[in-house]
Amino acid sequence: MGNELNQERQGDSSLVVGLDAGGTRTRAVLATAADGRPLGEGAAGPGNALTVPVPQLTEHLAEAVGQAVPESVRGRVVAVAGGFAGATDAVADEPGRRNALAALTAALRRLGIDAGPPVISSDIEAAFAAAPGAPADGLALVAGTGAVAMRITGRRGTATVDGDGWLLGDDGSGFWIGRAAVRAALRMADGRGAPTVLAELVGRELGVPGDVLPGGASGGAVRRLSPDVVQGGAEGASREARREAAPPAGGQPAGPARTGAAGTGSPVDRRPLPPHDDTPWSRLHREAYRRHLLPAVMAEPPVRLARLAPLVAEAAGDAVALAILDEAADQLTEAVRALDPRPGERVVTTGGLLGPGGPLTPRLEARLQALGLPLDWVPDGRRGAVALARLAHQGRT
Repeated sequence: MGNELNQERQGDSSLVVGLDAGGTRTRAVLATAADGRPLGEGAAGPGNALTVPVPQLTEHLAEAVGQAVPESVRGRVVAVAGGFAGATDAVADEPGRRNALAALTAALRRLGIDAGPPVISSDIEAAFAAAPGAPADGLALVAGTGAVAMRITGRRGTATVDGDGWLLGDDGSGFWIGRAAVRAALRMADGRGAPTVLAELVGRELGVPGDVLPGGASGGAVRRLSPDVVQGGAEGASREARREAAPPAGGQPAGPARTGAAGTGSPVDRRPLPPHDDTPWSRLHREAYRRHLLPAVMAEPPVRLARLAPLVAEAAGDAVALAILDEAADQLTEAVRALDPRPGERVVTTGGLLGPGGPLTPRLEARLQALGLPLDWVPDGRRGAVALARLAHQGRT
């Protein structure tokens, strides 16, 4: 990339900048206006336009763009676009959009980049534009720490499902999965839930003393139960009994929905949970486990539970873990279906749970393919932000 930039310095081609400003970091890309070829990159701190104060957001944007765009070529930047968590292009006076526009305008001015008004979009809108061909219309689904689905029309979000944060929503997200893992572990400990290796894995991750884990410090006492033994075993993430599945987009009725992975289901449908008799975990040790686990969870911000999601994927041979992953995929599928997709409509996905090798990727693909919905995965919104900057430049010339 450095050689390419050196060659560009010797030419006179126009350049654009795209930014992906998320909840944990801000990334900038310098690219050619003609074909979007990347030439430089930069990164800095969080870029959420609602939670990061404008002065700090300005600093992060200036740092990221300053790294990506050498001073010698800043005069050739003709357009800048940013996809921001907490902002949208759908409403002009939306607070997040105002903050993003103020911060990015100030950052560009500080760097001496005069490229006209920057394009402000949400990080979801930018991610959608990162799909092949920079589509203008379709559906976007994000599943990382949080989860949200959005209908994009004319490159703007026009309908949103979930994305309501850890307290009220983000169903099927990394946080949701992590919380389900902790709840399943606690339910095993108090006797309401099925035996699951998640009790040991979660306990170790959160620093529970080894001598109170299932089987003691050596662990490994909980056998992995077949999904035929435990139906809907992710008890802690339960919802009310599942409704009958709505008809798929433009297709035939899907038939009765099975008991959800984390759902309680109908009492008639639930199979008896296996006893704890074969697990060497005394009531005294289970009480001690709970006394250690609960303070460890409460000591951190709730959203930190998302870091436990990989444990569920690691335990995927365990019926309770499998059930949590299945229910998470069901939740994300419901979010897409709530947007009334048309058969064949593109769904652009992003986020750590849905990428290549992601724990929910095969599950979600199977569910959406059954609805006639093809998937495109993108790693983030940087390429989309570059595409939006190029489109803005083309519209001005």
